[in-house]
Amino acid sequence: MKKVLVTGVLGQDGANMVEFLLSQKDSIQIYGMMRRSANPNFINTNNFKDHPNFKFVYGDLSDDVSIDKLVKDIQPDYFINFAANSFVGCSWDMPLQVMDTNTIGVLRCLEAIRKFKPDCRFYSAGSSEEWGDVDYAPQDIKHPIKPRSPYGASKAAARHLVKVYRESHNIYAVHGILFNHEGTKRGKEFVTRKITKGVARIKREINAHMESGYQSSVRPLELGNLDAKRDWSDSEDFVEGVWLMLNQDAPKDYILSSNETHSIREFIELAFDAAGFHDTDTEWRGEGLEEEYVCNIGNKWVTLVKINPKFFRPAEVDLLLGDSNPIREELGWSPKVSFDKLVHKMVKFDLDG
Repeated sequence: MKKVLVTGVLGQDGANMVEFLLSQKDSIQIYGMMRRSANPNFINTNNFKDHPNFKFVYGDLSDDVSIDKLVKDIQPDYFINFAANSFVGCSWDMPLQVMDTNTIGVLRCLEAIRKFKPDCRFYSAGSSEEWGDVDYAPQDIKHPIKPRSPYGASKAAARHLVKVYRESHNIYAVHGILFNHEGTKRGKEFVTRKITKGVARIKREINAHMESGYQSSVRPLELGNLDAKRDWSDSEDFVEGVWLMLNQDAPKDYILSSNETHSIREFIELAFDAAGFHDTDTEWRGEGLEEEYVCNIGNKWVTLVKINPKFFRPAEVDLLLGDSNPIREELGWSPKVSFDKLVHKMVKFDLDG
């Protein structure tokens, strides 16, 4: 039986990876690494935490002793690293912690493999933020690395470490460059989930507003740059691509992306549409920091979305658009969920929650 060590299992990507592996025909024993915490949130693990082929283990990417012990004791055939400080906006507030987890943490994993299980196959989760100030679109694997955040820099550095260990120590190590990937397990601090949860809340508040004879209040959703464009996919589609990368004959880095780009403004409009708001009832008004997305409720215009400058990044990445054609052509991977279906899926989940 193959043994797989997965980090970040309490988060979106790690949890989706475990669910995918447990769905495979081949029997796989999975070890899900989590940090010791007074109040861990197991909500993303409800579908598998009691599965006989899954076991929680304790470890921390900031602690080389714990990583060494896990690799030495488990002797994993695969080591899939999704643990990270992954919220870009916060990386300016705690850059040292971000670099320690996202870069030195990857180095600790690679060192543990080198010392205790050199035939283990390692996956490092990269990010489109590595490119930052882009030169051209779509971005391919050869695009210059020009990050604009501590987070992007941490992932770019990890990418170089993977290459060094692959070439210097003959370790099967790959770095998957993941463009934006979302879903119902996404943390509420991320803009997409902030939007869908905000839309669901506003929908409920408007219903209460109407039931009260238009006396109750509706609190608008506050966001930053609405014109930033991202290449969004469903996280559940990406984990299949990760597994394909780990099972090639020879290690090679790939991009995972939808090959489409959409603005945050488009995401907002589609999310409200999915919640039952219609174009005839909503419109954008104002310019710049005064711009608002409003809705006509009972012949009165109610603000749904407003701009808050505190949500602007110190250095913005305006356009991300991936070129995942190589993995599509060489490994047969492609995303199954469209942008529209992804947004509708997330909104429905938050409306039902």
